[in-house]
Amino acid sequence: MPHYTILEGILILLASAVLVSTLFRRFNLPPVLGYLIVGLVVGPYGLGWIPDLDSTHQLAEFGVVFLMFTIGLEFSLPKLMAMKRAVLGLGGLQVLLTTLITMGITFVAHAKLGAAVVIGGVVAMSSTAIVSKQLKDQLELTSPHGNNAIGILLFQDVAVIAFLILVPSLASGEHNLLLSLAHALLKATLVMLFILVIGRRILRPLFHMIASTRSLEIFTLTVLLVTLGAAWGTEEMGLSLTLGAFLAGMMLGETEFRHQIEIEVRPFRDVLLGLFFITVGMLFNIVNLPDIWLPVLILLVIMIIFKTLLVAALARLFGSSIPTAIRTGLVVAQGGEFGFALLTLALDGNLLSAYYGQVVLGALLLSMSISPFIIRYNKQISKWLEPKGAILNDQEATEGVSNTAEGLDKHVIILGFGRVGQNIARFLEIEGFQYIALDMDPLRVQNAQLAGERVAYGDSSNIHLLDAAGLAKARALAISFENEVASLQITEQVRHLYPHLPILVRTRDDSKLKSLQHAGATEVIPETLEASLMLAFHLLVLMDVPVFRAMRHLRAMRSNRYQLLNRIFPSHDLNELKDVDTTDREQLYVVRIGPKAFAVGKCIREIGLDNLSDVSITAIKRNDIRVPEPGPETEVKAGDVFVLYGIPSALEQAEHLLLHGEA
Repeated sequence: MPHYTILEGILILLASAVLVSTLFRRFNLPPVLGYLIVGLVVGPYGLGWIPDLDSTHQLAEFGVVFLMFTIGLEFSLPKLMAMKRAVLGLGGLQVLLTTLITMGITFVAHAKLGAAVVIGGVVAMSSTAIVSKQLKDQLELTSPHGNNAIGILLFQDVAVIAFLILVPSLASGEHNLLLSLAHALLKATLVMLFILVIGRRILRPLFHMIASTRSLEIFTLTVLLVTLGAAWGTEEMGLSLTLGAFLAGMMLGETEFRHQIEIEVRPFRDVLLGLFFITVGMLFNIVNLPDIWLPVLILLVIMIIFKTLLVAALARLFGSSIPTAIRTGLVVAQGGEFGFALLTLALDGNLLSAYYGQVVLGALLLSMSISPFIIRYNKQISKWLEPKGAILNDQEATEGVSNTAEGLDKHVIILGFGRVGQNIARFLEIEGFQYIALDMDPLRVQNAQLAGERVAYGDSSNIHLLDAAGLAKARALAISFENEVASLQITEQVRHLYPHLPILVRTRDDSKLKSLQHAGATEVIPETLEASLMLAFHLLVLMDVPVFRAMRHLRAMRSNRYQLLNRIFPSHDLNELKDVDTTDREQLYVVRIGPKAFAVGKCIREIGLDNLSDVSITAIKRNDIRVPEPGPETEVKAGDVFVLYGIPSALEQAEHLLLHGEA
């Protein structure tokens, strides 16, 4: 078995992660599954490229820490207090009943107390990393089933402390379990109060002071310090790393720096989270699979079905609708990362044999592997399991929207009531126009309704809810959230049914501009382009250009649907390229004409560029003089620089034509 240094091991992990995640994204498969497979292959039980699990796993655990920190940014203290039923009630009963029932089953199978507690704890835990990330990516984090799931996961993060005390105590034969648990509970209460109360008073002034330095480097270092410092504090007090990170994120989520903080943390989170799942896959000895596949499969099926039914029943008991209850159960049905920690302690303390340890580990890994698919299609699965409940739930939602929209006529429908949606509503109110908004955040909807706003809870992509909001009588539809995929779907549906209804769509950038325009959007407002327009407008006014002329330039840009502003040189900045398909995106491209180029001495018409419909010449630079949009009779000379505009494949053909005479 080869021996690698730490650096070589990390390079192997990163290379494998890049290859597999790219492949899985290409086929629209969850990257988590790819990371687990990489772990199986390169780990000590596979090819043996990475034999040292401890150092790698300790590094990778920070991926979960940063994930929980970013999840905490989505929650405020009032929202957490509003979720106390989900955290203490639903989460507490889920952990208690799952553990007790599982222990009962293992006792029937003649297991000892220590093994029963371990297996009960392992089954009770769910994957904070998978559930939180997937729900966030699917925009379901603040949905009813998302709130239930987060409440359950938060309680599990606290409850794992008890298991981490019980398992070693049972292995050593210690009898003062109640005293140890009481001591741990006191420490947990103190450290949580410290972070929530003291941290709330310190963090906002601290970040105001850091922001005043205008140094992005210091800002990023401070974010890392707060995240890891909170995680270290809770770990030192016997709690989980992730709990401290979540609480710190929640405190910073109440500040105006929330969005910038998330941007700074994201690269660390995504890289380390990928490493975490790889190290999870390393734990399983795939050689044993032919001997243990049947018990692994049985345990997997029992765990998934049992947890789904139990959590669904508890969620129903706490007032959730049938579809929401089923979706909550499906989302948290898998095993979790804390289960691996308990399993490791049990194996070290000889509470479980190596054989049963691999069986439980195999079931955990498989449950985490199929979990992304279950979470992705949780809505469809719940409708399949309980079609009547789904119909009733849709009817309730439709009725709620219909009641909110009662009496409206020639109004505006706003989809999404976040920062942008609320600003739109304020302008409409000033001018006396009526509106109704749909939003998926229950707390935001509740607060808005209490304040007298016409806001209803509902999925904006559901055309029946839009009809209930009075789409047939509406004067305009405004899509104010950033999800371009959902915006495209909504635009296509609405345009098909109502050809003449104005549809305004907000996007983050211009990556989906043409798609949305082709789908029927009346106006697409990319934030980045509008920001550049306003900056240019104010700059022109400051340069003593008359306001009416500067405004005319703005109107011309907008009337041409930003075509001139789309003519930009491509960037290698990953932040700009993120989530953008550059294969058919038009861009500027520069071609320098050498003395032996085919085009030298010919006029532009003779070269044949007119035959390439996807390319246009925006300018020629000659002797440091820029000539915009040269005519077809312009003669090409050596040293000319052509500025072309088009899609990459056509630009490549144009360059070849200019230099070699062949497209």
